[in-house]
Amino acid sequence: MKINKKTIADKLAAYLHQKISLSELVSWAESAMMEEDFDEQQINSLREVVARLGLADVRAFGLTWEDCEQLLKKLGYTAKVEIVAA
Repeated sequence: MKINKKTIADKLAAYLHQKISLSELVSWAESAMMEEDFDEQQINSLREVVARLGLADVRAFGLTWEDCEQLLKKLGYTAKVEIVAA
């Protein structure tokens, strides 16, 4: 499966919505880097974002909300926060 902007944005959204864990996101990113089946038109920016996600479990890098916003912006997306009563 070709990895494109939407693929990566969907994975980040799944993480932010707590549908997947950080370790699952990192594992996906590491696998994606090994497969290197990126959309050729945006390969450099896609690889940059996925490589960053692959390092998110390293203490020195982590993955903050601001990081997620910035990565999504590189992909042409924005994040919105919705607060609802539990």
